[in-house]
Amino acid sequence: MKQSQLFTKTQKYVPKDELSLNAQLLIRAGFIDKEMAGVYSFLPLGLKTLNKIIAIIRQEMNALGGQEVFLTALQNPELWKKTNRWNDKEVDVWFKTKIKTGGEIGLSVTHEEPLTNLVKKHIHSYKDLPQYIYQFQNKFRNEKRAKSGIMRSREFIMKDLYSFSRTQKEHEKFYEKIKESYIKIFNHLGIGKQTYLTFASGGSFSHYSHEFQTICKAGEDTIYIDKKKNIAINKEVYTDKVLTDLAINKNNLEKVKAAEVGNIFSLGTKFSDAFNLIYQDKEGRDQKVIMGSYGIGPARAMGIIVELFSDEKGIIWPESVAPFKVHLISLEKNEEAEKIYQKLLQNNLEVLYDDRNIQAGNKFADADLIGIPYRLVISKKSLARGGVEIKKRTEKESRIVSLEKIIAELK
Repeated sequence: MKQSQLFTKTQKYVPKDELSLNAQLLIRAGFIDKEMAGVYSFLPLGLKTLNKIIAIIRQEMNALGGQEVFLTALQNPELWKKTNRWNDKEVDVWFKTKIKTGGEIGLSVTHEEPLTNLVKKHIHSYKDLPQYIYQFQNKFRNEKRAKSGIMRSREFIMKDLYSFSRTQKEHEKFYEKIKESYIKIFNHLGIGKQTYLTFASGGSFSHYSHEFQTICKAGEDTIYIDKKKNIAINKEVYTDKVLTDLAINKNNLEKVKAAEVGNIFSLGTKFSDAFNLIYQDKEGRDQKVIMGSYGIGPARAMGIIVELFSDEKGIIWPESVAPFKVHLISLEKNEEAEKIYQKLLQNNLEVLYDDRNIQAGNKFADADLIGIPYRLVISKKSLARGGVEIKKRTEKESRIVSLEKIIAELK
């Protein structure tokens, strides 16, 4: 893409109404735009990064045997009344409205009820199980105070997968698989080293649930990390009993701020009971389906990445999620720059080409703010030395290398 054709522009100054670093940098760099408090639009650069995060998650969900769907955001109150979750005391962040023909309707906060109702039409026999169904869908939370930029918003994309198993043992086997899958995802996103499997309250479904918490100064949670065991405990469930259950020595724990980037829950038969979701086993006996739910917020992960990987100049994207791999900058208008741009594209390299007629200093400042992993500069100096100036966003020094070697290195 040529930067001159990009309709968005960078901003020099920090938005006055944004306190979170991720929103400040993403707005300034032209990745997102603030519609209102807690509501953000994703612009071309931001959507490219968001879609890369989604693609990484989707790949792992498919590898687990997941089947992708796209359920409705509009919710039928009658389904939620079956589990008493239409009640505002049970779920206090509903967005609700009335439809013109009468009656209420809701905007989705999660999808256990509608999906359980859906699969009831298709699951009848033990041969129909297990099933793993997931989606990327907009969720809506009527938060009293939206904060932390895209890490906590009122409208956001959620990857939610729901498992339907024949037995508790079959459920637990998948539950362990998804733990491993989540670790792969966060490693691929570049935040694996800072992310810990965290024991949290299981609510009414199980003794414990598990969160994936990323160490982050902007995080809203406090966790206690045992680096020797590579696990953590959420402050909300931190008791002597938990330490005993997990065989953790209190002296080995480190207290840190963290941001939840994913969670997994055993749901038992709560929803199967409410919707009479049963199957017939090999002997023809009716059995309840065992369920689980597993969430990751792609935009929340994007915000956490920015919080972790940035400096005083701007964002520093991990290569796996950067909107482009290469930021090509031409300091003078010349035919050679266009040829190099086309050569990079022919080698299947994602390139943002800054062909704008502005000062070099402004181009470099924008490149640092946007944070693409590799910067290539074409100038009279580099061309005279038979190459292109290459610099990683994480490095201070640049070097002049032949285009052929650069292409080989980047590929």
